[in-house]
Amino acid sequence: MQAKEVRELGVAELEKRVQELGQELFNLKFQLHTGHLENTARIAEVRKDIARVKTVLREKQQQA
Repeated sequence: MQAKEVRELGVAELEKRVQELGQELFNLKFQLHTGHLENTARIAEVRKDIARVKTVLREKQQQA
């Protein structure tokens, strides 16, 4: 997910996206510890996406 795409979303959509990404990160970590995760790089991608979404969310909240 690119920052440009994230900036187009509204506050409610961003909050929902953070929750979805958090759940995905939890599932990936669970798969990693059980030995079923094939693409370990996905964990880093999801963490960066969460940070990106939270940054944009914070910017929008400060503007309001």
